[in-house]
Amino acid sequence: MKILLTILLTCFLFSVSKAQPQFGILGGPQASTASYHITGYKQKTTYKYGFQLGALMKVPFEGNIYFVPEIFYSMKGYKAEFDHVSIPPDSAATDNDTRFHNIEVAALIQIDLGTNPSHFFIKGGPSLDFQIFGNEKFNRVNKPTVDRKIKFGFADYGRYSANILGLFGYESKSGFSVALQYTLGLANIINTDGGPAVQHRVIGLQFSKLFNRKKIVLDTRNIE
Repeated sequence: MKILLTILLTCFLFSVSKAQPQFGILGGPQASTASYHITGYKQKTTYKYGFQLGALMKVPFEGNIYFVPEIFYSMKGYKAEFDHVSIPPDSAATDNDTRFHNIEVAALIQIDLGTNPSHFFIKGGPSLDFQIFGNEKFNRVNKPTVDRKIKFGFADYGRYSANILGLFGYESKSGFSVALQYTLGLANIINTDGGPAVQHRVIGLQFSKLFNRKKIVLDTRNIE
């Protein structure tokens, strides 16, 4: 994790020092779930709805290729139904309904598809996920329902995760863009030895706006 963070920071500093970046904001709705396996057995999961909100930069790299670092709040979660014992949340749990509040830092490469001011683009790269806090609610066999804050630690849920992001979208000449985004979680968000393997899965619609775009001014005066 430290190595990935160092690489992201190095790329960011190098790109900013070489070119004039554009700054912008981003946000949009998203639906999240998880890949959930207990000792190799896949568990049934369903989506929960949330959103993301943050900031980005677009830094020229070479030709139509740009470095695009992003930092944003991301509301994630999942609903899971168990047919095996899952710890966490509890040895008697039959399901779990979770909500995570995350800060995500991404180092993305964007390729503009064409030279026109308005164009389609593809964008992708790694991100680091910092799970700030969360809540879970689950039912237990012949026991009361539990509704509690998520506990983070070496034997519970993990604070950190890693992902791969992929986006396809359209950017207008004014700097407004809309893109379909998919997040593939790579790291298990649970630290418990012998516990389930859980990775985030997110699909969303990202809207963004760049503000300091360079304007092309045409000189219409008569040339003498």
